[in-house]
Amino acid sequence: MSELDRLHFCTMESPVGPLRIEEDGMGITAVTYLDAGERVGIAPRGALQKQAVKELEQYFKGTRKEFDLPLSMKGTEFQLDDWTALMQIPYGETCSYQDIAIAIGKPNACRAVGMANHVNPISIIVPCHRVIGKNGRPAGYGGGLEKQAYLLELEKNNK
Repeated sequence: MSELDRLHFCTMESPVGPLRIEEDGMGITAVTYLDAGERVGIAPRGALQKQAVKELEQYFKGTRKEFDLPLSMKGTEFQLDDWTALMQIPYGETCSYQDIAIAIGKPNACRAVGMANHVNPISIIVPCHRVIGKNGRPAGYGGGLEKQAYLLELEKNNK
């Protein structure tokens, strides 16, 4: 068995660049943007990785508005509360960092929400891209503002 056979991840091309999808056998643990020089073209192995690739492809085609993937989220209690609140933001809609802080019962924790969003390991599926600045513009997205703008436009056009 090669080193790659033991890895629990695959990669896929997407309109916002190559993605790495990780899983632990129970659920998806990460969807991250690949850095320059990282290996692309690692095919999905097993049902969970194949389902993740399929659902993400459907999302990018505008035919999937909700994900049915099991998730294995690991983080602090605050981070988990934040990420759970992110998943309540409807497809094609946005809210502010303050809206999320209020939703999790910590109305003064806007900056902490921003930090929790920044370390969200399951991009796109846990839609931190739907959180924007008070001015109504994309702000602070860890994947880059151009990717955030693309995802928001994709959802707006397919709502």
